[in-house]
Amino acid sequence: MKARFRILGIGFLIGLLVLIRFFETSLFYDPLINFFKLEYLLNKTPDFEAARLLINVAFRFALNTLISLAIIYVAFFDKNILKFSTALFLLLFLICFPVFFFFVYTIENQNFMALFYVRRFLIHPIFVIILLPAFYYYRLKTRKNNNVESFARKN
Repeated sequence: MKARFRILGIGFLIGLLVLIRFFETSLFYDPLINFFKLEYLLNKTPDFEAARLLINVAFRFALNTLISLAIIYVAFFDKNILKFSTALFLLLFLICFPVFFFFVYTIENQNFMALFYVRRFLIHPIFVIILLPAFYYYRLKTRKNNNVESFARKN
């Protein structure tokens, strides 16, 4: 695929991530958004429906993950990288979601920052920002090693 179509595709997908972020208050139930914008250390925890919050966080994670995986696929067109990324996103969810679940049900003042960061990792596409440069570097190293090996065979 030509580079300009890849860039347009990635730009479109990033636009979708931006739209999710822009319309987060109308698309998802998350009373913690306003809670963390205010002086949360002085406030009492907001009233919220824990099950509804967990479902919305999981749904938002799924949306961001699908778009992030699409970005990775458009950037590299490699099914092995896509499978590996899918496994990493699944591992991230399996580690972070139970921790988030625990913090939601045992919310206390000393856990606010931990809840904030675990929630942030689940609802924002931070992982794709880490994976894209990592896979790009991996590609560069692989190509360099292949070029060196082919040069050595010729000589």
